[in-house]
Amino acid sequence: MRTSLVLSLGVLAASVCGDGGGSSSLDAAVVEVDATLAVDAAVGEVWNWNLPPDIPAPQVPADNPMTQAKVDLGRHIFYDKRLSGNGTQACSGCHFQERGFAEDRVLSLGSTGDTVPRNSPGLQNVAYNSTLTWLNPNFFTLESQMPNPIFGEFPVELGATGNEEAILERFRTDKTYQLLFADAFPEIADPYKFDYIIKATASFLRSMVSFQSAFDREIYWGEEGALSAEAKRGFELSQTERFDCFHCHAGFQFALGTSHINTAFVERGYFNTGLYNIGGSGDYPPDGQGLFEFTGNFADKGKFRAQTFRNIMLTAPYMHDGSVATIDDVIDIYARGGRNVANGPFTGDGRESFLKNEFVHGFEINEVERLELKAFFDSLTDQDFITDPKYSDPWPAE
Repeated sequence: MRTSLVLSLGVLAASVCGDGGGSSSLDAAVVEVDATLAVDAAVGEVWNWNLPPDIPAPQVPADNPMTQAKVDLGRHIFYDKRLSGNGTQACSGCHFQERGFAEDRVLSLGSTGDTVPRNSPGLQNVAYNSTLTWLNPNFFTLESQMPNPIFGEFPVELGATGNEEAILERFRTDKTYQLLFADAFPEIADPYKFDYIIKATASFLRSMVSFQSAFDREIYWGEEGALSAEAKRGFELSQTERFDCFHCHAGFQFALGTSHINTAFVERGYFNTGLYNIGGSGDYPPDGQGLFEFTGNFADKGKFRAQTFRNIMLTAPYMHDGSVATIDDVIDIYARGGRNVANGPFTGDGRESFLKNEFVHGFEINEVERLELKAFFDSLTDQDFITDPKYSDPWPAE
């Protein structure tokens, strides 16, 4: 069985989705590394990713090589409310370790009370994402994405705009940060700038690798018996043409839109899954029209980035707008070939959407198969990741 699973993973990793994601090179050069280590050319530090033998390392921007000092600083910043304009919310306010760094809210709330029209996704293996966020195709690196939640005003998330000097002064006058910044950026005379805050926090996020689930232990680490027979059958079901999960949830990340040091062709995995079809027009709600919001291409309405299956059992509610409460509800929607919204302002039958991806075609599933599929999802929960002290809050309890 293990051999067949490995072969299935090989096919899965090589699969190309028919949704036409297209190709694009990354926006920054990367440090030359081998399959498991990233080398900091500036200080000679070697970063151990602690990856299974067959998993390649993430790409690392040449101007922000991995160092432990930067990761340590970034961890403190990630959990610090002082990064927000009004000092009330940290990055961790929307990303909770015990939930795979997702959250249990339907929609995120910003530091000033603004509702963010997206559900916060998990952050495990975020370094492997070829694009960031649910729908913006222009964020290729963590460093390019992070100014959006820090400085964005529509809606406000951390609300740094207009409060920049006050925020920097909070860091500059803190004795813990004086040591952390000096260690992280020893060559910089004045590192108390947002550029260095972003580089450190991005380094911490990039360090968040998750490959210790039961699935990983058996398939990638070679630990026989780590994966239950039920979970193995569930994985095999996910690879069938009947279910067609693998067309959008491919490779070791179980998500298209993955890149690493060996990537030659970058796929951007955006899909319309028939979640909405307002009035039969193909429309999604006004604050969530998907990739269309950036391309203006009508065919891109309702396309969102495919999320990973990793830690999926921890990250409810689901979908870009948190409108699907449970994993059983998710399975039901795909089994029906989309969602029929029967009443309210978004009434429409997503199953009939002419913009829906061809692989969301519906399928028959019995209760045994449902349990097997959920066992597979359970096998991708990484308990080590969600309890690892190196990703936890370093600040003393209030």
